[in-house]
Amino acid sequence: MEQPILNDHNKQEYPPMHTAEHILNATMVKMFGCPRSRNAHIERKKSKCDYLLEREPSAAEINAIEERVNEIISSNLPVSIEFMPREEAASIVDLSKLPEDASQTLRIVRIGDYDACACIGAHVSNTSEIAPFKIISADFTAPQAGEQTGRWRLRFKLLEK
Repeated sequence: MEQPILNDHNKQEYPPMHTAEHILNATMVKMFGCPRSRNAHIERKKSKCDYLLEREPSAAEINAIEERVNEIISSNLPVSIEFMPREEAASIVDLSKLPEDASQTLRIVRIGDYDACACIGAHVSNTSEIAPFKIISADFTAPQAGEQTGRWRLRFKLLEK
């Protein structure tokens, strides 16, 4: 197969944190039925993601998010990459955040059978390479007049192995 040409990537991610973000996003979609994060700032020491939610998650739900992410990390799932045409990718991943100039061939990153996402960033090859995940804070901005969802900002880090 000919090597596909992808858009340039201007970030240098820390692969364990970036892969943990994918697991967090899949967990949020599965638990709350929300879209993947709308804004994310992923760094080696700590990161944050914003989610569009109708209400603020309870303390028990926040604990459940952290537990589920750590369960997936400790499952030793393979992280694989495949290339496919945009039309095929649209049937398995949300393409709403793709830039307008995204290539017609997309790079899909899969974390076992838990998550699939179009992404050109750096990832680990197995979830066993990710340290335990810890939520360090969260805050909620309620929906404004006429809006259905507010913004829930979650800050997290990876603990030392």
